[in-house]
Amino acid sequence: MSIFDQRTDATLAQLEAEGQYKHLQMLDSPMDAVVRLRQADGSYRDTLCFCSNNYLGLANHPEVVEAGIEGLRKYGAGTASVRFICGTFSPHEQLEETIGRYMGTESSYTFVSCWNATEALFPTFCEAGDVIVSDELNHACIIDSMRLTPVIKKGVKKKVFKHSDMESLKEKLEEAQRDPDISGQVWVVTDGVFSMEGDIAKLAEIRSLCDAFDAKLVVDDSHGHGVMGETGRGTHEYCGLIDKNGMAKVDYFTGTLGKALGGGAGGFIAGPKRGTELVIQRGRPTLFSNALPVTVACSANKAIEILMREPERVKKLRDNTAYARKKITEAGFEVIDSPTAICPIIVGDTAKAISMSKRLLELGVFVIGFGFPVVPEGTARLRIQLSAAHEKAHIDELVGALKKL
Repeated sequence: MSIFDQRTDATLAQLEAEGQYKHLQMLDSPMDAVVRLRQADGSYRDTLCFCSNNYLGLANHPEVVEAGIEGLRKYGAGTASVRFICGTFSPHEQLEETIGRYMGTESSYTFVSCWNATEALFPTFCEAGDVIVSDELNHACIIDSMRLTPVIKKGVKKKVFKHSDMESLKEKLEEAQRDPDISGQVWVVTDGVFSMEGDIAKLAEIRSLCDAFDAKLVVDDSHGHGVMGETGRGTHEYCGLIDKNGMAKVDYFTGTLGKALGGGAGGFIAGPKRGTELVIQRGRPTLFSNALPVTVACSANKAIEILMREPERVKKLRDNTAYARKKITEAGFEVIDSPTAICPIIVGDTAKAISMSKRLLELGVFVIGFGFPVVPEGTARLRIQLSAAHEKAHIDELVGALKKL
């Protein structure tokens, strides 16, 4: 047995022994408030789903499904090419125009995932003498993009500020200002909604600091699209960072089409056209990877159109979230307060979180327990996520199951 095989077997055995082994749950239905889940004995059971990112209930919307089917019929199963060769189809152009209009940016450019989009942004935009300043709780895709950038572009520096601590951010920006090796662009990057805590970035304050230090602001708002703001445009709308012309006061966004915006797949960069053009010319994840499937582009475009014409979906999501937080608290659980659709219940121990998740599933409620390495040791949690597809009766059943724990 090879060294790799030995250490992998040891790691898997340890995870199993400590109750931290992740078992994939198999769905046999569309994503919705209730899903059909395969049981250990091979039978199937309808189960309440409170762990998906289908915030607006659009993943199974008839118009979204039909748009994807029509795209499949008209354009086929895949692009069979990267964008710059022969992988750019008219639905890509249409979707990117729609994203720009929705986000309030001059342009946008799509990828097969938000991870790809983030991986493209900093290695493409940064040059020697630049510095990237990041919130310590930013998503793993941002962390890995920051790690990758100095490998591709020598001389790019990195700094991390304490989570949502504006004094810490200011200190890092002042350090960058004094550093003789930092002579290029300063980049500040943050999640809009932090996926594990469910809290939101202080975007207005961060914007002010960026202006004071001539820094570019990059926001990954994957959990903010369709959720935050009066019309669901995102965390920048919630924080008042849209001007009178409807344009975002954020330099660049990365985002996903795999959550509220249809729930399919794909990601994007949105911002000034000069940036997206540079990505088209130099971004390795788009130069060397196939384009977003056209059927997904079609369904995502329809999902955004529905969101823009039906802002009442955002209101229902807000109402569901407020109701769930109230009922979960009344049931005796401490849920982290937030205006987002993410309701984390901190339980501490990873094995305990996984055990609680397993028991909830036995009670017909699908909620995932998150532990290390997804979150720091000692902060394991049940992460409950609400959707506009949920009704109050669904939430009452969730709370009833939590009480049985």
